[in-house]
Amino acid sequence: MSPRYRTNQAGRVIAIVADIMALILGLWILMYLLDANRANDFVQFIQDAARWLAGWSHDLFTFDEGWARVVAGYGLAAVVYLFVGHVIANRMYRHR
Repeated sequence: MSPRYRTNQAGRVIAIVADIMALILGLWILMYLLDANRANDFVQFIQDAARWLAGWSHDLFTFDEGWARVVAGYGLAAVVYLFVGHVIANRMYRHR
């Protein structure tokens, strides 16, 4: 296996992990906005994962409306994860 192949694989893995993190956060935003049943195990799992991923940005903004806090706090985390993950992945692609 050549070093070039390993670098491309590592960049691809980083991009995929960033995409999955943003997907979980986006899914929680959608579930919150659609008032998903929080007693459901899957909804609870997504909420817990999203809260852990967005721990640094959860309740960062103090809007009066709950939906605006969720969209801004969790949405910011999703955008940051996507941006940082793909910047790192692109740098790995370039420095092979």
